[in-house]
Amino acid sequence: MGILSWIIFGLIAGALARWVMPGSGPHGIIITIIIGVVGAFIGGYIGTHLGMGSANTFDFRSLFLAVVGGVVLLAIHRLVTNRSS
Repeated sequence: MGILSWIIFGLIAGALARWVMPGSGPHGIIITIIIGVVGAFIGGYIGTHLGMGSANTFDFRSLFLAVVGGVVLLAIHRLVTNRSS
């Protein structure tokens, strides 16, 4: 996938991850894209080790893995920010 595809994929995955796990946290379209793209890497890593495939193409399995990775990323972010405050 090209860079534009990753940005669009990240926006969709980040928005879905925020929808699954609402609450306070970083907001804005750029942060949502970053959450989605990093979530795709995390989801791909988790999916590869669980034998579910990876997030390297644009399909429903990759979107699911990216959303799961985004939710994991948001959960880690909330754990880190709640402990420091």
